[in-house]
Amino acid sequence: MTTKPEKFEAISDEALTLGQQLCFAVYSAGHAFNRTYKPLLDRFGLTYPQYLVLLALWQQDKMTVKRIGEDMGLDSGTLSPLLKRLEAAGYVTRLRDRDDERQVIVSLTEKGRNLKPEAFGILADISKATGCTLEEVRELREALQRLTQRMTSSQRES
Repeated sequence: MTTKPEKFEAISDEALTLGQQLCFAVYSAGHAFNRTYKPLLDRFGLTYPQYLVLLALWQQDKMTVKRIGEDMGLDSGTLSPLLKRLEAAGYVTRLRDRDDERQVIVSLTEKGRNLKPEAFGILADISKATGCTLEEVRELREALQRLTQRMTSSQRES
């Protein structure tokens, strides 16, 4: 039989319930976002990760695969098939950099650029679904960004 380490004796068993876990709250919120985004993106034939790539490219067209991966926290093995599907759908092009053949540059097509105004409608629908004020959204986003930074820093230190 496993016992609690001494320094955790004061923590009740309730601390281990699913509903008390921060990781589960973040996981559940992520799933809720995905379920909410799905019907909004289906009409464009997009998945949520593909939409995130488009958001990045709307911010800065012509990005390397490496840069997109860094911004999104994805490795090239995950990103490459996603980009391939975006290219097949006509939203982006992928071309090898003339100066550095190892780099692949991803650019929006006209179809990809023309989708940007639709994103404002998606944003409005998501805003309505959250029921949050702009201030609440800002506070939540900043808290989650701080959490991510702390966890990333602690992983590097380990």
